[in-house]
Amino acid sequence: MEDQMWRDLLLQVAILLVLFMFLFIHSIPQKLFSKLRILTRRSNFEAKRHFVLGAQLLSQARSSSDRSLAQRAEAEADSAISLDPNDAAFHILKALALELQGFKTSALDSLDVALSPLAAKSMSDGERAEALFKRAELRVAVIDGGGAVEDLVESVRLKGDNARAFGLLGECYEKKGLKEEARKAYQDALRVQPDYDLARNALARFVSS
Repeated sequence: MEDQMWRDLLLQVAILLVLFMFLFIHSIPQKLFSKLRILTRRSNFEAKRHFVLGAQLLSQARSSSDRSLAQRAEAEADSAISLDPNDAAFHILKALALELQGFKTSALDSLDVALSPLAAKSMSDGERAEALFKRAELRVAVIDGGGAVEDLVESVRLKGDNARAFGLLGECYEKKGLKEEARKAYQDALRVQPDYDLARNALARFVSS
């Protein structure tokens, strides 16, 4: 019994090490998934295992033209969700897999679940900020920005070092005709990332107009 427990513990450690290496190498936002930790409950361990497999498949799908890999990543995310429906990371993985398949509305639905009160408790402020930014991107793409400003304002409040979030906020304000708010958002983007062309070009456009 004790030997089995140690074998399970070592296997969990190995999987987590592989996951952290994977997140370091690939472009999936690391901070979205930093809540992964060694758990003793078998169901939680199995959920994390499905998550690791799904994240690996998603990375492979992003670097290839084989969208069936994204479908398999979605299936692994669903398996993880069935075991632990209140972990936001699993819903975010599903959203990313759906987005890669072109199902942006469904991806938005998954992010809504991830950011619901019950699941959002599993995220840190920084992780929630990243998820809000991703949902805002999808809202701009799917529903012409409805609700995106609110998500972005909260995102940069929680974590004020995302130049892309400030840049997108500036674009949303511009579309609404709120030039001063847009100008400030672009200035904040440049404060975070001085070489951010989108914000620099936007401010230059304001000067010339």
